Amino acid sequence: MKNIYSNIFSFNNKTLNKTINILKKGNVVGLPTETVYGLAGNAYSKESVKMIYRLKKRPRFNPLIVHFSSYKEAEKEVILNENFFKLYKKICPGPITFVLKKRLNSKIHPSVTVNMKTVAIRFPNHKIIRSILKKIDFPLAMPSANLSTRVSPINAENVSEEFKKKVKMIIDGGKSKIGIESTVIDLTNKPKILRPGIISPNQIKKILGSNVKIGAQNSKLKSPGLLKKHYSPGIPIFLNKKLFDTNHAFITFGKKHKNNSNYFNLSKKSNLKEAAAKLYEILRKIKRLKYEKIYIVKIPNQEIGIAINDRLKRAANKK
Repeated sequence: MKNIYSNIFSFNNKTLNKTINILKKGNVVGLPTETVYGLAGNAYSKESVKMIYRLKKRPRFNPLIVHFSSYKEAEKEVILNENFFKLYKKICPGPITFVLKKRLNSKIHPSVTVNMKTVAIRFPNHKIIRSILKKIDFPLAMPSANLSTRVSPINAENVSEEFKKKVKMIIDGGKSKIGIESTVIDLTNKPKILRPGIISPNQIKKILGSNVKIGAQNSKLKSPGLLKKHYSPGIPIFLNKKLFDTNHAFITFGKKHKNNSNYFNLSKKSNLKEAAAKLYEILRKIKRLKYEKIYIVKIPNQEIGIAINDRLKRAANKK
């Protein structure tokens, strides 16, 4: 059944089969995950991957994450190691992406990995995407379903608004529970977090039993989400502000701030998990209301707050 957006469909056996047929033909679909919505295509298909890059207007040097149903499917394409299995057993399926060495005989198209010898893989934990992955014989290349550098989508309507009719089928899986992208960890050498997410460095440290580096990349991007400008609503953003111009939007955190019409609170309870889930929703709302600037209070830089601040720093980058 369609809703007011003619390319958004509820999920049932009929739409499941239609989705699979679209993917098998080399086309793309908008799909829900627990983090954000993705633009999915066959990771083995040059045409599908090319379509993803074209629709997103994504730089061709920025690789894609490949989604699998289980490690047994993934080990056909990548070399799994001890640290991978430690994290996989505790977290997966879930909001974590692993950068691993690509097998020489891998069928993943080189354009997915930008001709690198590594590939970023994930095992999403949303019943819709999992049910699709279990019924196809190829993994899905699936970046967030938004134009490059823009705010990621957390519901089907966001995807439709982003691409209009260019994406003919978007599956409605409700609002994304987590609301920000997965944690990305490079396991090709000593574990290193490339992109923070809801799975925190402390959680990973406890599971691996060793320290985990957090930090900048070399000149070649090993995973998505590392561009200096990203997650942007297309409005100037000013971080760590106590005061602001009353004509513009003010994103707050905690209960000490008033309920003014131009105040947008990430969490009155000072809950960082709630703040992460509401971040992109609020950025999109401010954009729709046509504010010209966004001021944001200081967000605690701990646990999930590290991921929130990473997104805000990139969203505020002018380059």
